[in-house]
Amino acid sequence: MPQTIEAINHASAAGVPIVFAINKIDKPTANPEKIKEALANMNYLVEEWGGKYQSQDISAKQGLNVSELLEKVLLEAEMLDLKANPDKRATGTIIESTLDRGRGYVATVLVQSGTLKVGDIVLAGQNYGHVKAMFNERNSKIDIAGPAAPAIILGLDGAPQAGDKFHVFENEREARQIANKREQLAREQGLRTQKHITLDEIGRRIAIGNFQELNLIVKGDVDGSVEALSDSLIKLSTEEIQVNVIHKAVGQISESDIMLASASEAIVVGFQVRPSVNARKLAEKEQIDIRLYSIIYDAINEIKAAMQGMLSPEIKEEIVGTAEVLESFKITKVGTVAGCIVRDGKISRNLKVRVIRDGIVIYTGNLGSLKRFKEDIREVKNGYECGLNIENFNDIKVGDYIESFQEVEVAKQL
Repeated sequence: MPQTIEAINHASAAGVPIVFAINKIDKPTANPEKIKEALANMNYLVEEWGGKYQSQDISAKQGLNVSELLEKVLLEAEMLDLKANPDKRATGTIIESTLDRGRGYVATVLVQSGTLKVGDIVLAGQNYGHVKAMFNERNSKIDIAGPAAPAIILGLDGAPQAGDKFHVFENEREARQIANKREQLAREQGLRTQKHITLDEIGRRIAIGNFQELNLIVKGDVDGSVEALSDSLIKLSTEEIQVNVIHKAVGQISESDIMLASASEAIVVGFQVRPSVNARKLAEKEQIDIRLYSIIYDAINEIKAAMQGMLSPEIKEEIVGTAEVLESFKITKVGTVAGCIVRDGKISRNLKVRVIRDGIVIYTGNLGSLKRFKEDIREVKNGYECGLNIENFNDIKVGDYIESFQEVEVAKQL
C-alpha cells in the first residue's frame, strides 16, 4: 500500500527503530511471506530472512499474536538500552494541542523521563501553566504519568506546537520568565523559516566541498514513469555525490511529501503531476524546492547539471491561480464551457493553462475565452466565479482544476 511505503520512508528518514507488524493473517488470502518479499525489495530484510528488522504476523481483529508483537517491541527497547529515571521532574514531548470549548487548552503529551503529576508547573514552547487535570489514552482521570506514558493535560495558557519539548519547573515565576523570553524571541525573528536545499544551492555546495548526498522524492502520473525516472536519477550517482530516492509514488504531490522533504532535506521531483494547493503553500512556507517536468530527459539533465555545478536557470514557471470546475456545458460551435470558481490567485485570459484531474496533468494549452456574466474579461480574482473554455480541448469535467501559469525570466546567479 502507498501509505505503508510512505510511513516506512518517514520512519527511515527520522532514523527511528522499526518493528514490522504484518496484520490480517486471519484472512484466507493472507500471504505474510509476500509482504516480507516486498520489504526485502525495499532493502528491509526481516530477521527470518537474515536481516536486522523484527517482524510479527498478527491479527488485530482476533488478537492473534499481539502479545508476541509487544514482547518484540520490549526486546527492541531492551537492545537499544532505552531507560528513564522516574524519580525526577518530568520532561517529554507535545504530541498535539487543541482549544476545547469546555476545558480550555488541552495538550497531549508523551512523558520521556521523570514522572508528571497533577499540580506540576509545566513549560512547553511559549506556554506554561499548572497541570489542573490529567487523563490517560482511554480518557480516564489519572494523577501521575511515568516514563513512556501518554497523557492529556489541562491547564496551559496556550496551545504549544506539536514537537515542542515540555519541562516541569519548581516555581511558576521561572517558567513564566522563560515563556515570555521565548515569545519575545519568536516575534523578533519573525518566525524565520529554515532554508532547505534547492537545485540552485547544489552547485555552490559542491564547489566548496561540503555536499555528499542528494535526497529526492519522485511523484509521477503512472508507475512506469516513476520507476524509469527514479532509476535514471539513481544512476547519476558518482564517487563524490550519492543520489537517493527516499520516496516514490504515483499521484499528486501532497502535504505529506513536503513534510518528508523538510525532514530529510530532499527535493521534490514531479513528472506530469502538480502539488495540491495546500502542498504548494506548505512548500513555500518550508522553502522546499519542487521541480516539475513533463519530459523525463529534462529532469535528468537539469539534476545532472546541478550535480556538475553548472545549473543556472533562466526560465522559471510561476503559478498565477487555480480554479475549480463546478459545472460543464456543451455548446454548439463553441465546445465545452466550464463554470468555475477561482480558489487561489487569479485566472488571466492571456496566460497558459493546464487541466488537472486527481492531481494529474491531462492537458496544457491556451484559454479560448474567459467570461463573467456573459462579458469578456481579462482576469478573474480569488473567490469569484467565471465561465471559460480551452482551445482544442473539450474533455472538461466537474471537479477538475484549471491552473493558470506563466514563465518568467530569472537572472543568472553566480
